[in-house]
Amino acid sequence: MYYTELDPQFQSPSPAATTAGDSCSRGHRSSLCIATIEGGSICLVCVSNLITNPRSLSHHVAYALTQLSAALSQPQFLETLLTFHPHYLVSPLIHALSLFPDPAIAGQLFHLISALSAARQLPLAPHFLAGLADRISSSAFSWTPAHLHILHCFGILLSSAHADDPYAHVKDSVALLSNLVTALQLPSEEIQAEVFFVLYRLSLHGGDDEVGILLSFCPKLLRLSLEALLKTQNDAVRLNSIALLKVLARRGCFENTYQNDICSTGSDEADSLMQTIDDRLDPSPLSVLFAEAIKGSLLSSDRQIQTSALDLIIHYLTREGTPCKEAEILLEENIVDYVFEILRLSGKWLCSECTDPVINSCLLVLDLLSAAKKGFIERLVVGLSTLVPVLCYIAEVPFHPVQYQALKLIGSGLSNCPGIVSSSHVEEVFLALTKMLKRHADGELGMPVEAFTMVCSMFVTLLKSLPLQDNPDLAERVQEATNHAILACLNASDKDPRQLLHAFHLVKEAYNRGSSGITSIINCIINICTAHLLPWIIAAFDEVDEEVLLGLLETFQHILVQDSDNQASRLANAMVTSSWFSWSFGCMGLFPTESMKVEVYLLFSSLVDVLGTGIGLHIREAAADLPTDPIDLLFLLGQKSSQDTLLSCCQSAVLLIFHTSSLYDDRVADEKSILASLEQYVLVNRSKLFCSGSDTWKAMQLINLYGLCRGSANEQDPISYSLEVENIVLQLVAQDEWDLLSSRLHFVSLKWWFRQEKIHKLLGYQILKFCRTNPSDEICMPGPEDINQSLNLRVIAELATSGDNHVARILICLLVLLVEEEHQEEDIILVLNLMKSIIRTSPASVDEFCLNGMGNVLRTLYYSPYSSSSPQLFMACQSLVSIVLRCVNPEALCDDQAWLAVTVKMVDCITSPRMASKTLSDEGMQVVTSFCFILHHSTKKALLDASKTILFNASLVSMVDDMVRAACSKGPALVDYDEGTSSGENLTVMLLLSYFSLKSIHSLLPDSADWQTLLKPSNDTGSPTIGINCTDLCRLMHFGSPVIKLVSSYCLLELFTRVTEQRKKNHEEVKCAKGYLMSIAAILEGLMFYSNIRVSMNCGLCLSMLLSWERLDLEEEYWCKLIVEEMATSLAVPCLASKSFVNHHKPAVHVAATLLKIQKSPAWVRSVLDEACIDGILKNTTGNNKTKEILLLFRELMNSKFLKKDQMASLNRLLQECRKLAYAEESRDESKGDNIDRNKKRERGADDLGEACEYLIHLMMSADLDPQRRSRRLLDEVEMFSKMIPMEAR
Repeated sequence: MYYTELDPQFQSPSPAATTAGDSCSRGHRSSLCIATIEGGSICLVCVSNLITNPRSLSHHVAYALTQLSAALSQPQFLETLLTFHPHYLVSPLIHALSLFPDPAIAGQLFHLISALSAARQLPLAPHFLAGLADRISSSAFSWTPAHLHILHCFGILLSSAHADDPYAHVKDSVALLSNLVTALQLPSEEIQAEVFFVLYRLSLHGGDDEVGILLSFCPKLLRLSLEALLKTQNDAVRLNSIALLKVLARRGCFENTYQNDICSTGSDEADSLMQTIDDRLDPSPLSVLFAEAIKGSLLSSDRQIQTSALDLIIHYLTREGTPCKEAEILLEENIVDYVFEILRLSGKWLCSECTDPVINSCLLVLDLLSAAKKGFIERLVVGLSTLVPVLCYIAEVPFHPVQYQALKLIGSGLSNCPGIVSSSHVEEVFLALTKMLKRHADGELGMPVEAFTMVCSMFVTLLKSLPLQDNPDLAERVQEATNHAILACLNASDKDPRQLLHAFHLVKEAYNRGSSGITSIINCIINICTAHLLPWIIAAFDEVDEEVLLGLLETFQHILVQDSDNQASRLANAMVTSSWFSWSFGCMGLFPTESMKVEVYLLFSSLVDVLGTGIGLHIREAAADLPTDPIDLLFLLGQKSSQDTLLSCCQSAVLLIFHTSSLYDDRVADEKSILASLEQYVLVNRSKLFCSGSDTWKAMQLINLYGLCRGSANEQDPISYSLEVENIVLQLVAQDEWDLLSSRLHFVSLKWWFRQEKIHKLLGYQILKFCRTNPSDEICMPGPEDINQSLNLRVIAELATSGDNHVARILICLLVLLVEEEHQEEDIILVLNLMKSIIRTSPASVDEFCLNGMGNVLRTLYYSPYSSSSPQLFMACQSLVSIVLRCVNPEALCDDQAWLAVTVKMVDCITSPRMASKTLSDEGMQVVTSFCFILHHSTKKALLDASKTILFNASLVSMVDDMVRAACSKGPALVDYDEGTSSGENLTVMLLLSYFSLKSIHSLLPDSADWQTLLKPSNDTGSPTIGINCTDLCRLMHFGSPVIKLVSSYCLLELFTRVTEQRKKNHEEVKCAKGYLMSIAAILEGLMFYSNIRVSMNCGLCLSMLLSWERLDLEEEYWCKLIVEEMATSLAVPCLASKSFVNHHKPAVHVAATLLKIQKSPAWVRSVLDEACIDGILKNTTGNNKTKEILLLFRELMNSKFLKKDQMASLNRLLQECRKLAYAEESRDESKGDNIDRNKKRERGADDLGEACEYLIHLMMSADLDPQRRSRRLLDEVEMFSKMIPMEAR
């Protein structure tokens, strides 16, 4: 049969040559001998005879099969076999399977059959399938172990890729299936496993005929399969039988079998059976058998079997025509409990991938079983604790396939049994859902529409039962969940209406819970509406469905109606400031349905109620009868309604809508159309307007709209109007029982009404009524959003500032009228306080008051009997004078004589015996600060006569001298005179008065003043004007507190500046002794190192001027030398400078520059400012840290010939850089607007003494604080210096 001839030189022959050799030893034809690559050959006849002979020894057969398998692995051998003898081995191999029960031989045969079946040249699978099928179909087929190999091999071929249509190779399908079904009754589980596998593979194929044949066996096949599944403990049987049952379920076998169960009985029995099934007393045997059979597989430890069993239940319950009774049967057979047990055990490995299919199948089964509502909920609640961890796991997986089912199950349990589920589980579910929404909103977790809607529904259910009041963390989660739900909907590219509607429902329910006292939730919902929902719907209302739009309107309506703790007013204000009225009319035009119209008008009514009027009922009553077009509303308004109640109701609603929208600048219709309708309304309903029983609120709305339309007209677009209607409306305003200023009017409307001279007196008394209702000195100032509401301080201030109305004149006239009447002190004080508050609110309004006669009315008040008899009235006048003088522009002070009279009265007051004491009261200090402001205005050519009255008043001069001398006599104790004490405040205001007096004298009497009078050691003869001599100023600077030092240094600087100017102009020397000047220099040198840079700079400037007088022996001025040395060190080698001199080089530069500039310059200057020092200063100076003082020093060094050519070249480059930076800084400073003085002036004013002094100090220092002026000075210094550098050094 088989032999081998080994030859080392043997070459692989061609296929033809392999069949042309000698015959085998048995004499079989040579064509049946196929050579192998080793040099031998295999005789196919011998192989066939050997493996088909039942008497052949097993080891011979095994050896032969091994050699044949090895030969088939050789391409040449396989090609020869399939080319010349393709079918020769098919029958022998099949026959051999039934002869040898040895599993090893059977395995070799399986391998050979599989190899030949899979051959690419000529697949033999169909032939093997046909042969094997014939064997199995034979009536002589017996279920011996050898025959079992045939069945196994048949199953292998059926599962291979080459078995496309196995029925095409089966001659007798009925016999085949009959034998297989019969075999299921055998007790052998091994046979059952193989039969189930073959049946499973066969059931996957076939056409209609074959399926029909299969269905004919279904009743018996199903029962045998279920019985086998019920009894077996073999995993292979379970897997294969379940696989078969799943296919049969898809094929519809269960439906046919169920019908056969009924039809096989008699008609009476069938009816009885159906009745028992309906009554659930005697369920279908097949259904019960299915339930019992599947339990064992559900309890299997094999995950694959469990998953397959669950999938079978899914197929069983999802087949076409499945009655709900089937689910109820499984429920009664406790299948739900088995599924929950699987989930419970799987919960330990939730993070494992192998558990995911099991969890998916379990949840799908539970979802299908939930169709049996009866009894399912009770079991679901028991198993809810098992589902909660599963939900937490699913919440982490994007687009989890059973996400919706898990949510649906838990949601069903929570909604149907809210009180049974434990609070811990409820909170755990709540947190998991919140996390899901957050991840979904962030784009991390995909969520189908159904899942999202279920999450929102579950939140709504949970909100009804959670104890949020006692759990702030849960309340915070509610806020997060609601916010994430809305953001997820709005951020989605495809906005599904179902998602939005469920999210809106969640918003409403959350607001309901917040209304029970949880403010944080209320605030969150309002923020969601104002920050997200409102802007979204305003921008995209034409892109959403009507259903969504109505849902959002209902949500807003729900919140506004609830109005928990007036929180909804925030939403209402956000809506009306977003042009809600005009937007809503656009919605009604886009969706002209009755539901949209009613919802819009209901929301209008709620807005009106929440915004404070409380009369939205008129819109609700007329909502069904109102048109949707604003033009139609105006037409409705112009009709006569005296006899028509319905029309009157509609007109009330129209007025209310247009009035409310106008308050928030929402232009629903143009002013011309509104005015025309209003005029028509007034003309045809005149009698009704003046009826005693007419509605006040309706008249108020009419007046607001009329004033708004008239006030909106301008020269470019005038509006024609009826004089008759204007007179009627003015009569309406003049009615005694109606108050204009207590109404809610638009700012433009108010402005127009305050321009009507016919009602000036009426408006004046109504302003007085406003003052009486706000009697405090500081009338509260509302926010800017209230500008179009009822009259308040901000509105009056805006009116007074605008200048295009008569508010200022009305207030002035009101004061005049009150002064002329008797016993009006309280009302006068109220009006004065109102004017003061107006100026504090809007400082620009003071100009309007002054231009309309403020000075005259103040004069009248000061000289009236009220002023002398009422200290409160005097203080109110003085407080108003102080803030007026502070904030007014000099150009507006046109009543010089009136202000002169006021000033005289104030001087008399402060010098009167009543105030004659060592210290001034607050009233007196306030008068002094007013004097300072008057003197300041005199420097700008205003209030000149009033300033002279102050300057040359002997009593006032004596008061200042006495107070200053008393302070100086304290010596070192003067340090206690700080701003926190009355003595310190007295001294501060006197120093400020002295400073502004010096400035005013220089402006009023530039050539007449003898400044050296104040420079002398003593002033025995006395100065005719207010002023403090140099000696006292030095004492104050040396011993005084920081603020005293500061103001005194400015006074001394002003005095030294004027003395220096007078010395240069008159070419006269200073008439002071050298020792006296040296003592002054000592004070100034000591303060050069003072911590306050302002004081230090002023002292440096004063010392430089003192040195420029050249009355001192500079060679002995060691302090001056120390100052210059410290300056040089700090500029050339900053790290070596003493700490006390850091940032104080600027004052020292002025001293050094003066020493370089004077004729008798000390010799030590050149040794200090040598070449190395100058090089160091140049090296450390850049464009960024340059100052005008540094440039001043270099200029004087150049003039004194201290600079060399290369140093001048470096300096020139530095100047170029300085010029660029200076121009850039100047442009930046100009872009900031007005100078600091104007900005400070326009800030919120105050008549408080401390703040008045603070502002006076600011005026005193304003030249140093102004960055624009500093930039200009630096630029001028750069330009001047650049011209001085020689051309050869540039």
